[in-house]
Amino acid sequence: MYLADGRPASATSMAPGGRRTRRGRRVRAAVPSTVLVLGTVSLITDISSEMVTAVLPLYLVAELGLSPLGFGVLDGVYNGVSALVRLVGGRLSDRGGGAGHKAVAAVGYGLSALCKPLLLLVHSLPLIGAVLAVDRTGKGLRTAPRDAMISLAAEPAARGRAFGVHRAMDTAGALCGPLVAFVLLRAAAEGYDAVFTVSFCVAVLGVVVLLLFVPGRALPAGEDTSGEDTSRTASAGPTPAEPASSGPRTPAAPRTPVRALLGRPEIRRLTACAVLLGLTTVSDSFLYLTLQRRLDLPAAWFPLLPLGTAAAFLSLAVPMGAIADRLGRRRLFLAGHLVLLCAYGLLLAPFGGGTALVCAVLVLHGAFYAATDGVLAAATADAVPADARGSGLAVVQTGQTAARFVCSLAFGAAWTAWGDHTAVLAAAVGLALAAALSARLLRPAGPAAGPNSPSEHTS
Repeated sequence: MYLADGRPASATSMAPGGRRTRRGRRVRAAVPSTVLVLGTVSLITDISSEMVTAVLPLYLVAELGLSPLGFGVLDGVYNGVSALVRLVGGRLSDRGGGAGHKAVAAVGYGLSALCKPLLLLVHSLPLIGAVLAVDRTGKGLRTAPRDAMISLAAEPAARGRAFGVHRAMDTAGALCGPLVAFVLLRAAAEGYDAVFTVSFCVAVLGVVVLLLFVPGRALPAGEDTSGEDTSRTASAGPTPAEPASSGPRTPAAPRTPVRALLGRPEIRRLTACAVLLGLTTVSDSFLYLTLQRRLDLPAAWFPLLPLGTAAAFLSLAVPMGAIADRLGRRRLFLAGHLVLLCAYGLLLAPFGGGTALVCAVLVLHGAFYAATDGVLAAATADAVPADARGSGLAVVQTGQTAARFVCSLAFGAAWTAWGDHTAVLAAAVGLALAAALSARLLRPAGPAAGPNSPSEHTS
């Protein structure tokens, strides 16, 4: 796969593949092999995890008879426990250097794989919650080091597209997972047991690919260890070995990584926005349950609902990454949440349901992920030095994940007390307010923000 950079380069600039380019010419560079291999690992792993995710809401509510509040607790555990260990995963991977990123990611993928067969053995709320907590611990450990490897392998000016390619491959797995679950539910006598067993086998394959084919050490591409995005200032004069005119950023203190990283204004603003918007981001499971109840879909068809989200995400991930690189990663991140607000509006619309409503909501849902998931990681990488990349990504991701955990609990409680319609309405109002506050937080700082400043290029 080849992607055009589209930015002017200096006369002696080096393309990522080692090819020198002339001034003013387009740079055509292959997506780094590390990104492609990590995308393959994510594709395989997502087939496994989305098989479970696709059937889990119906399994817990219809099969085990949990209330919406009980499901909200478990959904919060499933989506929020990783927040408790993301900082640990990011910090451990940074301590080990480039090799540490792969080692910590492998432990995370392995933990999640081991949890799949355990779902065959547990049937009570506390035990299911414990298994899901361990599964999400694995996800929390692997996410920051995996994204750190992607950001270090990619040229800074093309990080949005690199994350877009990875997320597109990841989403291809998310597209296949529900299909496999759907086939197994219809074909196997013990449908849920078959789903959990096959999911485990697929997850093990993902761990094997990671161990065998991902390079052991990631080297920064086109940047220095201070975290300065030198590719953005190439036309202004400095070479990749020189600091930009705005001066080098202060590296994070090794003994207090979180405090030092949060001392950076850009990290503070990104984290605050991720928290605000995460507090009003209804989980996928609740969104699909709302659609299923509104349309009274048969249980066997429920696993197909995530396919609409995955198909839209897959189609839009790479284009959205390229748009983020050109127009601003933070702007696109905010715009993605406005797209989600439109999906909430359709769920609240007074007109009747139908295929058109389902398609519209799922397409908007997928577009939301395409405009926010990898884009936030790329924006964060711009503000963090290479030697603290895992910790920096974990700080922002922890804030977002913890906020979504709180949202799942609150949404489940609101649904139980007032019904799904009122719960979605409250989420929509909250999201509109959070987007307005986030727009103010992410505005360029003022006259000091020049054309080559990070605030302008990643806002």
